[in-house]
Amino acid sequence: MDIPVIDIAPFREGTAEERQAIAGAVDAAARSIGFMQIRGHAIPDAVIAGLTGAIDGFFNQTPAQKMAWRPPSVRINRGYSGPLSERLSYSLGVASAADLFEAFNVGAPASLWPDLGLDPLDYPENLWPDSPPDFRSGVQTWFDHAAALARHLATIFAVALDLPEHYFARFEDHSLDVLRMNHYAMPHGVSRVEVDQMGMGAHTDYGICTVLWADPVLPGLQVLDREGLWHDVQPVPGALLVNLGDMMARWTNDRWISSMHRVLPPVTPDGRVIRRRSAALFHDGNADALIACLPSCTDATHPPLYPPTTVAEHLKAKLAGSRALELNADAVREAARLAERAP
Repeated sequence: MDIPVIDIAPFREGTAEERQAIAGAVDAAARSIGFMQIRGHAIPDAVIAGLTGAIDGFFNQTPAQKMAWRPPSVRINRGYSGPLSERLSYSLGVASAADLFEAFNVGAPASLWPDLGLDPLDYPENLWPDSPPDFRSGVQTWFDHAAALARHLATIFAVALDLPEHYFARFEDHSLDVLRMNHYAMPHGVSRVEVDQMGMGAHTDYGICTVLWADPVLPGLQVLDREGLWHDVQPVPGALLVNLGDMMARWTNDRWISSMHRVLPPVTPDGRVIRRRSAALFHDGNADALIACLPSCTDATHPPLYPPTTVAEHLKAKLAGSRALELNADAVREAARLAERAP
């Protein structure tokens, strides 16, 4: 699988022809794969270094220190999730073994928009560890840069779909953005990886798009193609991986792909797990945004494939699967793609 590398820098101040060429490249990647490698993202190396330093500082702590930052309920998508506590495939309604990864989540809290009366269950406040001391600054700086990039990408998406440039702005002005920092290592007390156990089980992302930084470790991230084959994906130097989520598939009536992907345990031939880190900024859209098929993506011979839904309703069903381990019954089309896969 060839993940297109797209330099988006000229879109900001380039000519109309340059902007249209970038939008065309994004459209082609969105139609064929749903993944792209983005260069020209304008996120400084120092910001990425601050993120990785925060990840290392937190996950290198003892299990007891990390567990102290669990949220009071799995319904609250913040704080620490321990290894073997989640099953991402459940978000598709597909049972699987527990995933190996551990994670820490932060997101956009309701307090950012005090006048909107947002539901604190949709926009919970963050849990900020007191150790390492620079964790909050490193993570928040990366979050702000990655969220700004996601909004910029949304303008490119609009041009690629022949929509007004700022069409999606009204769906993302109080977006449910969440940053998930993932750490793959052998869980404490576990001596071997079980058969068919995943670092992170097969799933689609839930929102508009995901901005991903990841260690260049293989095996790791894999993407499912249209023929049902899994392909290794590794970020190229200087680029960030970007993939589309379910909201874009619903908007475009599957013209654009919400990519099925998974993470293999990064295991050596002798069974050791190689440490791997990643950080995914999920740009999910406003909780109260109603997502329905774009008029330009449906006609008499192409009826809408998905019923309208709000972002909050969709996320609730997906997160109840992966975090609360309740099989999601509302992901029939996605589950069917997974059932047709190669091993």
